[in-house]
Amino acid sequence: MRKINIIYAGGMKTQEKYYHETVNEYIKRLSGDFKIANIEIKEEQTLKAEGKKILEKINPGAFKVALCVEGKKLSSEDFSSLLYSERAINAQSVDFIIGSSRGLSDEVKKAADYLLSLSDMTFTHRLARVMLMEQIYRAYAIATGKKYHK
Repeated sequence: MRKINIIYAGGMKTQEKYYHETVNEYIKRLSGDFKIANIEIKEEQTLKAEGKKILEKINPGAFKVALCVEGKKLSSEDFSSLLYSERAINAQSVDFIIGSSRGLSDEVKKAADYLLSLSDMTFTHRLARVMLMEQIYRAYAIATGKKYHK
């Protein structure tokens, strides 16, 4: 079973329970093939302090994907190819990193194996986690021929 870690800064507010429920729905759909862990770190006063905490949570044998505005934008098919690439499959886990509303520190970006952008638009980091989970599920559907994708 492949392991995916979603490392993110900032908590899910109670009144935004629907984000948490949506993420859990995708985790449930993927549970037969993936073990997905959500790893939350507390937002810190500085990006450097936040970055240090994020780096401590990354699996040393992971294929690390940092979500950031300067990352590469991919189609769903290309994202599926990335998630099912030899590099990602042979890693101990695929660790996706989502920063706080201020983004990610340079140290985290440098430690990443891949920089990914979800869009040129700006989204809350809570919504980014939902969008990432949907794309992970879509990537799985593309790779396995499920009808979910188009």
